[in-house]
Amino acid sequence: MAMPILKWAGGKRQIIGELTDRLPPYFYTYREPFLGGGALFFKLCELRGAVRSVISDINPDLIALYQIIRDQKDELISYLHVMGFGNNRNDYYKAREIYNSAAENPLMKSALLIYLNRHGFNGLYRLNSSGRYNVPFGRYTNPSIPSDMEISRASECLARSSISHGDFRAALSYAEAGDFAYLDPPYMPVSATARFTSYSSMGFTWKDQKDLAKVAEDLDRKGVKFLLSNAATDEIEGLYSSYRIEKIMARRNINSKPEGRGKIPELIIRNY
Repeated sequence: MAMPILKWAGGKRQIIGELTDRLPPYFYTYREPFLGGGALFFKLCELRGAVRSVISDINPDLIALYQIIRDQKDELISYLHVMGFGNNRNDYYKAREIYNSAAENPLMKSALLIYLNRHGFNGLYRLNSSGRYNVPFGRYTNPSIPSDMEISRASECLARSSISHGDFRAALSYAEAGDFAYLDPPYMPVSATARFTSYSSMGFTWKDQKDLAKVAEDLDRKGVKFLLSNAATDEIEGLYSSYRIEKIMARRNINSKPEGRGKIPELIIRNY
């Protein structure tokens, strides 16, 4: 099995069956410009083997990790074995401080990102205004680090991938007829309060949502198949009204209040 190496807030493991049921049977190059934890990418590898792919994300540390998994998996595995950080607050905050100071050592930073991701709160990746990672300790009973086999399998999946750091507009500008793109942007918020606070602070605005819809229109015109996930809001339905829109229920656990967790509607949109 091919498994995501990272937990990721908003990751697609909960709806992976819904997504794989809608995959096109054939395509030339797989493109994913909002890679995150890569749940669909790794599931696609499990189902079809390592596919020719162009994957990217706006997060440079995330992209550096995937490049190291592809190109330096043995060194990464060795580093994970000797890090020596345990499942406690002191070790976590010590690792977080080192991570924020490790800009010149991508291998160290990638290993630390795996540790922090598996031990931090809810798979979040969050930076403060100074650009420092500030996700708090997660207090999990028995968190795990990916096994050597899981990292090796992920490396095999990434073997045919072009991996780059960048914006979705640039990443999708080279898509060609016969390609398939999975678009999983930061979701449109479902409340006005979220829209004007946490949503804009993530750096993906309403203008970005409209720009992505324009890019999807360009993909459709060029003969590129796309599958898109987003929140079930009237605004998103309006942007993609000319395509096939389906509503599914997905479990989301990121809400800080237990009563705010559970299954909520999401949209799956496609042009085929």
